[in-house]
Amino acid sequence: MTTKLEKVMYTAHTHTTGGRDGKAVSNDGLLEINLSSPKELGGAGTATNPEQLFAAGYSACFMGAMKYVAGIKKLKVPTEAFIDASVDIGPIPQGFGIAVKLMISLPDMDREVAQDLINSAHQVCPYSNATRGNIAVDISLI
Repeated sequence: MTTKLEKVMYTAHTHTTGGRDGKAVSNDGLLEINLSSPKELGGAGTATNPEQLFAAGYSACFMGAMKYVAGIKKLKVPTEAFIDASVDIGPIPQGFGIAVKLMISLPDMDREVAQDLINSAHQVCPYSNATRGNIAVDISLI
């Protein structure tokens, strides 16, 4: 099922050349990044790659979702909170696929409260909604 936006609040634009061994630039000039395939995929491994960008984007978005939900629940996300994200890539029957792991630390927060916050954030996070049912996403409280 395709999710239709009720309202567009922001649109990100990039211009990418060269694919995995190229360059990506945002229309506002704030992002200008060289790309390189990782050594494990036969590349030079001299610059970032799409999987690293996806890990950074998903974890940053998920942290934002936790802060959003925390505000609704009258909670505070600890300032020392962090997310360690990993994105795996490998073959699937029709080509290649990815899998995501988010390991979340919410120090000094009751584990039950923290887990509820994570579960709620997973329901509102745009990356979670985009990936749900499409790829394996493993989210754990550490």
